[in-house]
Amino acid sequence: MRLALFALLLSAHAAAAEVTVFAAASLKTALDEIAADYTAETGTPVTLSYGGSSTLARQIAEGAPADVFLSASTAWMDDLADKALIQPDSRRDLLGNRLILVGPPDAAPVTIDKTLDLAALLAGGKLAMAMVDSVPAGQYGKEALESLGLWAAVEPGVVQSENVRAALQLVALGEAPYGIVYASDAVAEPGVSLVGTFPEDSHQPITYPGALTLTASPEAADFLDHLASPEAAGVFSANGFLPLTAAP
Repeated sequence: MRLALFALLLSAHAAAAEVTVFAAASLKTALDEIAADYTAETGTPVTLSYGGSSTLARQIAEGAPADVFLSASTAWMDDLADKALIQPDSRRDLLGNRLILVGPPDAAPVTIDKTLDLAALLAGGKLAMAMVDSVPAGQYGKEALESLGLWAAVEPGVVQSENVRAALQLVALGEAPYGIVYASDAVAEPGVSLVGTFPEDSHQPITYPGALTLTASPEAADFLDHLASPEAAGVFSANGFLPLTAAP
C-alpha cells in the first residue's frame, strides 16, 4: 500500500512539473532543440504545441492548458493581456526576425523594392503566404507588399496557409514558386533559397514576446527565463533569429 501511494505521489509530482508551451510555428526548429536540451539538463518535460499565433491565442482564451505563450507578434500577446489571461510582469520581448522572399534552390536573387516586378517573377505561379489577416507572418508580408506598391498586382496569386511553416512547405514542395516567410524559416528548410530580404521599414518590427499564462506551473517561469539565457540565444541565432535579451 505504501509503495503504491509513493508511486502515485511521484506520478502526480512528475505531471505537475511538466511545462506546456504554445509557440508560433516559426519557432519550431530552434525551440525543439532548446526544449530538448532544457529537459536533459533539468529533468522537466516540455510539451510544445505549434501553430499560428492567432490560433494559439484563441485556444488559450478558450481555456487550453498552456503555461507559456510565445507569439510571433505583439498584437496577439496584447490580445491576451487585454483579456487578463497572462501574467503581465512575466512578459518580455525575446526575439526579432527578418521578412524574406524564398524560392526554389536555383532561384536568382532579387532586390526587393518598389521597382520589383513581383508579378512577372511569379510568371502565373502562386505566392505562398501565411494568412494575411490573422497570422503575423502573413500580416507583415501584406503590409510590406502594400508599402512597396506590390500587393495589388500579386494579390490574385496569393495562396494562404494556416501558418508560416505551411507556407514554407508549399515552396519546398514546388507547389508555389515563391513564398514570403521569416529568415529563420529559410535556415530550417534546405529545399528553398533566400531570394531577397524586405526592407525593414516596409513593415512593423517583427517581435516575438513571451509570457506566462495565469495558470502557469511554477516550473514554467524557469523555462521562460531560460529562453532569455545566453545558451538559448545561441541556438536562436544559429537558426536565423535576432535575440533581443540574454540573461547573465
